[in-house]
Amino acid sequence: MTAAADAGSAHIAAVDPAFQPLIQAAGPFAPRTPDADAFNSLARAIVFQQLAGHAARAIHGRFTALYGGHPTAPAVLESTPEELKSVGLSTAKVASIRDLAAKSVDGTVALDRLDELSDDEIVRRLSTVRGIGRWTAEMFLMFQLRRPDVWPVDDFGVRKGFAQIHGLPAPPTPKVLDGLGEIYRPYRSTAAWYCWRAADTVLPAA
Repeated sequence: MTAAADAGSAHIAAVDPAFQPLIQAAGPFAPRTPDADAFNSLARAIVFQQLAGHAARAIHGRFTALYGGHPTAPAVLESTPEELKSVGLSTAKVASIRDLAAKSVDGTVALDRLDELSDDEIVRRLSTVRGIGRWTAEMFLMFQLRRPDVWPVDDFGVRKGFAQIHGLPAPPTPKVLDGLGEIYRPYRSTAAWYCWRAADTVLPAA
């Protein structure tokens, strides 16, 4: 566990003791490994939208294979829509990935400079890309850029996990959860990650 991860878990446990059993059972905060670069991270997110994991992984594997395992924005723009559809991408996802590539190449969304921007500005810029909304942008902030204070209140898994952790009869609304999350600053990404873990972690008997 890095010092930052340790500090985040300790902060969450201190300000909200309801998290303590889950933190002990789930172990250290350990988000998935970032993708090779921002373009690949966002292209992967588009491929995975609204698909079951197995199908998404298969399509994503065929997509990356078109480019020797490492798609780039210029290479995608050189591909025809038909070539992209041939790996299993829908018409809408082809349009989204090509729009991402085009905006990356022309500088509308300068992916190599996103880390210089604030969280809100990154969400705003990424949301100009077809098929990328606030949720996708927030996942990018958390898992690709490792931003520590992202609180994706529209994510049902976060809301459901929060309710489970606190013994609530129903998940809070996004607006309510937004207010409740203030105590977790500046480590709301850690709190969100533990909310997701609540669904697949067996807690010790009381």
